[in-house]
Amino acid sequence: MTRTLARRVVAEGLGTAFLLAVVIGSGIMGERLAGGNVAIALLANTLATGAGLVALILTFGPVSGAHFNPVVTLADASQGGLAWRDVPRYIVAQVVGAFAGVAIAHVMFGDPLFSASGHVRSGASQLVSEFVATFGLLATIWGCVRSRPSAVPFAVGAYITSAYWFTSSTSFANPAVTLARAASNTFAGIRPADAPWFIVAEVAGAAAATATFAWLFPRALPSIPAVDRAEAEQPQEAA
Repeated sequence: MTRTLARRVVAEGLGTAFLLAVVIGSGIMGERLAGGNVAIALLANTLATGAGLVALILTFGPVSGAHFNPVVTLADASQGGLAWRDVPRYIVAQVVGAFAGVAIAHVMFGDPLFSASGHVRSGASQLVSEFVATFGLLATIWGCVRSRPSAVPFAVGAYITSAYWFTSSTSFANPAVTLARAASNTFAGIRPADAPWFIVAEVAGAAAATATFAWLFPRALPSIPAVDRAEAEQPQEAA
């Protein structure tokens, strides 16, 4: 692995770890402080996640593109923005980072390192919600990258904040997040048996959005974004 690719992979892992620490940690904190009021707990979880996403995309976007999400990585590769040979490393970093973030959040709040979630999220309504949530996420990314790339962090944060509330699934929209949240028996968890169908719906939503925006914009979609092209085009360094 080149040093440039190593930096990008580490950025994906770190960013995804912080994202899951935000999601799980704010869920635990919100539930503990809300006194049984689920709406207040969800609001706390929502605001922390949206704000955290903006900060993390701004921080890691210039290094790796700040995907933090396997379906975003696959969508980017499908449009030529990321080499297919780099996709497995990105996805592994995202999944490992996601589980690391869950573990860190649990340690911070004195919970077991991992615990299978008992939070049931099943049924057609949940799967439709995940399809819609992921379609909307990719639509937001593709539309903003095409017209206003600098707005992507804020648009993604705003979209996820809203999707927490307009979808019955609370908008996971990310297979790495789904897998890791199955290992957290907390407010933000998902029962392991429900996770595979969530992932199917997320992949389908991302594919549908990418195909739709490839049709809406006749020219090739730009990449998501922001790996430094000058650096990427330099001769590869020895690992």
